[in-house]
Amino acid sequence: MITPDEIKTTALKWWREVLQNDITQEPFFPKSFNRIGKIKPGETINNFEQIQGSLSVLRQNSKEKIGYGYDVIWNETNNQKIGRNLFPSRITIASQADYLKLLKKEREFKVFKFWSLKILEEFPELKAWMLSSPEVIIEQGDEWTDLLKVCRYFKNNPKPNLFVRQLPIEVHTKFIEQKETVIAALLEFIIPNALNSNEKNFLQRYNLRYDEPIIRIRFLDPAKDFNGQADISLPISRFKKLFLNYSRVLIAENKMNFLALPDLANTIAIWSGGGYYVRYLAGINWLDGKDIFYWGDIDTHGFHILNQARGYYKQVKSIMMDFETLNKFKEYSCIGSSTNNLQLDFLNKEESELYSYLKQNNLRLEQEKISNSYANECLMNVINDTTK
Repeated sequence: MITPDEIKTTALKWWREVLQNDITQEPFFPKSFNRIGKIKPGETINNFEQIQGSLSVLRQNSKEKIGYGYDVIWNETNNQKIGRNLFPSRITIASQADYLKLLKKEREFKVFKFWSLKILEEFPELKAWMLSSPEVIIEQGDEWTDLLKVCRYFKNNPKPNLFVRQLPIEVHTKFIEQKETVIAALLEFIIPNALNSNEKNFLQRYNLRYDEPIIRIRFLDPAKDFNGQADISLPISRFKKLFLNYSRVLIAENKMNFLALPDLANTIAIWSGGGYYVRYLAGINWLDGKDIFYWGDIDTHGFHILNQARGYYKQVKSIMMDFETLNKFKEYSCIGSSTNNLQLDFLNKEESELYSYLKQNNLRLEQEKISNSYANECLMNVINDTTK
């Protein structure tokens, strides 16, 4: 037989649906409990006193006795041994008021009702979000005063192109940072046509300025500097807009090796932060027609990054990522670090063989352990080959 505590536990599972139905204005109550644990005749005789005690507790906590909560529909039975007795045949909660008072949810529902009406009144487009996340309306409570300010601003200015601190909204900067998750969920419905759907980062997705990655460029041809500069750093957005009249681009994984590169005719070197930050170089139109070279560590990570870069630009060629270099400096190799076992579709035959060898033998040879003289000679030979 169901107990008062079990009734509350089951009723609590209806909470989200109760909130959703209030939004849609669809009736939810009266609501019956599907399972109340009906008592079998044999159990009544064998455990009569215990069952009567349970039924008394059920009645004492019902609406009949306390004025709110659940109603019990009693059915009279007659047994030769124990006589006439009342047993529950159905248990229901008749109204929203009974439900809220039984679960002590009256204050929460009041908050929900107040803010759900305000949100719907001003932003009917948020109805679908409200139905998917009704509890969030309660969780945020009075924070909705400021959340709606943010929503109003973005609805009127879907592409601000400002830093968060510059937004002319009467909330403190930290508020938007602290409420990023819920604000993002709201903006998906408020400005669906203005967001950058391919971006996951909050600032980029919702057209806000951010602290951009910095790309560093070295101009390796002494005869062709850049407005008198041989070494510049600039944000990725400005880097994308460059047009540089150089035939060759060298991407180095290691910063010190990038800084120590020799003079190379008609060549620039790029450092985007090292490692997998090569992703910042994706989609740069002016790189499409260049001869691009990648110099990374001889380890599984290095080949993952090479594969990544070649996924952006199919013409990327590797430098000093071969068996010859590994064998020459093998005494400086060490134990490799684990990587995801990915399928590297953009490696050529020799690169694939070396990648497999490194995995099988758990080896790595870092760029810094290749002598500078050897590196310079290899670089010179590659550049000379491309100028023929």
